[in-house]
Amino acid sequence: VQLVESGGGLVQPGESLRLSCQASGFTFSSNYMGWFRQAPGKGVEWVSAINSISSMTLYADSVKGRFTISRDNAKNTLYLQLNSLKTEDTAMYYCAKSFFPSLVNPEYDYWGQGTQVTVS
Repeated sequence: VQLVESGGGLVQPGESLRLSCQASGFTFSSNYMGWFRQAPGKGVEWVSAINSISSMTLYADSVKGRFTISRDNAKNTLYLQLNSLKTEDTAMYYCAKSFFPSLVNPEYDYWGQGTQVTVS
């Protein structure tokens, strides 16, 4: 299993970014997926999750209305659109694969290396 994030960068408050997570080594279309982030000096925060067929999504209150999770099963790719970015969104963003099909009680077993988002 391999998860490779990309798309991070340095942006100003109010700007947007689109993160991507290229998946390989497993049947991407069968797995629920999620995004997490970790800000400097803080713990890991769950950001969003999506089911295998994109019919259900879930967001943390801190990003609801600003971030959008999506996936393209034909391309084995997970996305996170980040709009109206704030300085507090600065963090390393990670995608993760869940082996349990639940948005409320997932079981994440593989993680990517992360992509850095800096809002300043």
